[in-house]
Amino acid sequence: MPLGRRVSKDVAEPYEADQRLAAEYEDRLAAAGAAERALRDAQGADTPESELRALTVAFDRAMTDVLAAAEAAERVAMGPQVYSVETQDAKTRRAAEIAYRKAKARPNVRPWTDEVDRLRTAREAHRLSYRTRPTAIA
Repeated sequence: MPLGRRVSKDVAEPYEADQRLAAEYEDRLAAAGAAERALRDAQGADTPESELRALTVAFDRAMTDVLAAAEAAERVAMGPQVYSVETQDAKTRRAAEIAYRKAKARPNVRPWTDEVDRLRTAREAHRLSYRTRPTAIA
């Protein structure tokens, strides 16, 4: 008999899904790095605009994928008590919200929170700063 808290079946499924997604973090981060290198190399070369656009979209998707994996790893580090589903009563959902905020302050969760913030900032900076079309016609 395992020791520890029992987790409801409704909460166990998303928790296990997050564990699987968090395990892919390193691979997704490497894919995002490769997509960024391909984009930067294409920017340095004389690459047609259509290819640059495709590389830009591929890099954005890779950043979104790695961000999802980092968020999943953060939730996994917080533990199953922070998960809530719509079928639970309001008291249980509120307890999960409180546990989520408390878990954000734990030392084992903080590196993941910082990584999520870093990745989100990098993705938004990419979305806001890179244009595939010139802003002025020469």
